[in-house]
Amino acid sequence: MKKILWTSDFSAQEVAGGAELVDAHLMSILTGQGHDVSFIKASQLSPEIVKRSIDCVFIVSNFVSLSTATKQLLRSATYFIVEHDHKYLRSRDPSRFINLEAPPKEIINRDFYKRATKVFCQSTKHGEVVRKNLQLDNIVAFGCTFWSDEHLQILQDNVTSQKEDTFAVLESTNWVKGQRAAENHCKKSNLKYKLISDPSYANFIKKLASQKGLVFFPQVFETFSRLAVEARVVGCELICNKNISAAGEPWFSLKGAKLLEAVKTHQATAERLLIDTLRETSETSAPTADITVIMNMYRRPENIPLQISALKQQTVQPKETWVWINAHEDNLRFDRGKLNVDKIFDNDYNWKFYGRFAAALLADTEYIAIFDDDTIPGAQWFENCLETMKDHEGILGSAGVILKDKYYVHHDRCGWPTKNEVTTEVDLVGHAWFFKREWLQYLWSEKPTTWDNGEDIQFSFLAKKLGGIKTYCPPHPSNDSSLHGSILGNELGIDSKATSNNNETSHQQFFTERDEVVQNALRNGWQTVKGIQL
Repeated sequence: MKKILWTSDFSAQEVAGGAELVDAHLMSILTGQGHDVSFIKASQLSPEIVKRSIDCVFIVSNFVSLSTATKQLLRSATYFIVEHDHKYLRSRDPSRFINLEAPPKEIINRDFYKRATKVFCQSTKHGEVVRKNLQLDNIVAFGCTFWSDEHLQILQDNVTSQKEDTFAVLESTNWVKGQRAAENHCKKSNLKYKLISDPSYANFIKKLASQKGLVFFPQVFETFSRLAVEARVVGCELICNKNISAAGEPWFSLKGAKLLEAVKTHQATAERLLIDTLRETSETSAPTADITVIMNMYRRPENIPLQISALKQQTVQPKETWVWINAHEDNLRFDRGKLNVDKIFDNDYNWKFYGRFAAALLADTEYIAIFDDDTIPGAQWFENCLETMKDHEGILGSAGVILKDKYYVHHDRCGWPTKNEVTTEVDLVGHAWFFKREWLQYLWSEKPTTWDNGEDIQFSFLAKKLGGIKTYCPPHPSNDSSLHGSILGNELGIDSKATSNNNETSHQQFFTERDEVVQNALRNGWQTVKGIQL
């Protein structure tokens, strides 16, 4: 069983709210199934912890305090969302909109929901509303919510109780619970009412059960409404508004002991849905393509586990995964034993950029995929590349460059930095390459201007000159990062370790070397996209 890291804004020990009680119950269910489940507050789940725990399954519940950087990094991990309180909406309330459907400008966190393996919703109606607003196909609904065995027994003990001739109104400082609206209704309807609250669940249910009914007017569309179900179980008449999503369940019309039995049955089904979904996720195998992956450990060893995790999530799996390790003091303390890959090239020399392409000559697959150490691919990157190859066979990459003159620095970018919607021809690509192994012969046909820079330029130049092979950026649509060759380029690539931005190679030297490589290619017959000539 994989280790599960459950994160939420608060635990049930801090806040005894519906979401926290649901989380506590589901964590206990998963623990009972043999999973190693740990809880961490969302505010404390840092990018560093995600990196260290990348092999875990993450379950994200309430996530208001989850940092943007952590949400971005989770996209390279396996995670599920247990949806509470409509965190895909700015207002957190779909009832403000006609047919519970918000306008596009109100939608937030859509990509975070989309990247989740599954999004678990509470009631069936809750699932329908989330699906309608986000237009995603990874939404599933429990069709119930969850009570602990202890709480179910408390409900059982109060199914039949002596009733007072008064209605209960929930006493709460949280405006969402609608105390004022419920009181106003009671006053207008001449209903005698009593405010009830109690931190003890047993005492609260006992108070609720003693009342003739419950007047409950939540001010937002509730994802389930435990209180409404509890009131009907203990025989209360329920007066409510349209914000009770549990009212849409076919069993909600029941009452008393029959309703409690239906709840138990549907809760057991919902628990099995969670358990089976987690199991199926670990057992599902994507098709394998004839691809050898080579990751390059240059100076960011901490990113390699992220890359490996992202590769495991590819909708098309590679045949083999290799790691090329250049000698550098930043890599010395990294535990090679943690790398779950097929082959490791552990060098005592820093071969910089060309070494990994030399390793590619040893591959026995049709395709090669190479990644820089700051490049995490989206889950459909290989699928995107294979589809692109059908119509635009060529060297493919995640960050394209279209030169504007003989100086490298004067160029237009393509790929993940600019989000090209369609396949675009470029002069060269970097960060992530995808190409046929047989094309490597062109890279090695001429000695490069320098071994210290420009392998990306040299490869595209010689492949086009000698083989007529063009270079392209596959589609990198702005609304679907799963197709991107790099989903964390800004987060991982812009630091002091970047070759173009570090102290070992000055910024001026780096671009001077690249200018020399470009100009050598132009002198020797490189036909660029814009037809540049010296």
